[in-house]
Amino acid sequence: MAGLDILALLFAALFAGFVDAVAGGGGLIQVPALLVALPGEPPATVFGTNKLASIFGTGNAARRYAKRIALPWGVALPAAMAAFVLSFVGAMAVAWMSKEVVRPLVLILLVGVLAYTVIKRDLGRVQGVRLSARVERGRALVVGAVLGFYDGFFGPGAGSFMIFAFVRWFGLDFLHASSAAKVVNFATNAAALAYFAPSGHVLWLTGFAMAVFNVAGALLGARLALSHGSGFVRGVFIVVAGLLIVRLGYDFFA
Repeated sequence: MAGLDILALLFAALFAGFVDAVAGGGGLIQVPALLVALPGEPPATVFGTNKLASIFGTGNAARRYAKRIALPWGVALPAAMAAFVLSFVGAMAVAWMSKEVVRPLVLILLVGVLAYTVIKRDLGRVQGVRLSARVERGRALVVGAVLGFYDGFFGPGAGSFMIFAFVRWFGLDFLHASSAAKVVNFATNAAALAYFAPSGHVLWLTGFAMAVFNVAGALLGARLALSHGSGFVRGVFIVVAGLLIVRLGYDFFA
């Protein structure tokens, strides 16, 4: 790679870590940057390297959230366990299922998520009524399984979908939903690496270099989210969801 390509990847990792720590969607930045910088590498290697860089950012963001707020472990842990298993299954499904079937559905869902969030101005600004532990655990397993499979199979917007799900169906505010999403994201990244690494689809040196900058961005994003609260996270979430719609719409209609 040329020096400019390396600098572009490091900057992309920094910005991706920041965005991912606040509202999810870091892959929107990091994956295209890798595709441009590594045109000769197969898609699996691009995705594996992306997951290596991302797992350090999500892990550090989750740790920072856990030190400052009461992380909703009753939701996050069951969702993370289900997501780990189904993310691995999703990664394997890439070989026999066409992603083109999924793309238009994801685009429609993202438009719905964005519209609902904008219309419901109070959504996720404060904690809502929490569910019983049994119901919460059951829902968390279902949400983790569905979004874990999606992240392993397709990926774009998985973190944003997780945040929305935790706000809409668990009564969390955007700040606590983002913290829970980081735990689940860490699990899905770990599952994807468990699939990609043994088959040699990870560029370790590139991934570790990007990880340093991804962590720096994640720590800055988590710090701002914790300082400014749910309103800030909600605003960034709306912007990221809008950008995801533009990106997926362009890919679909171009």
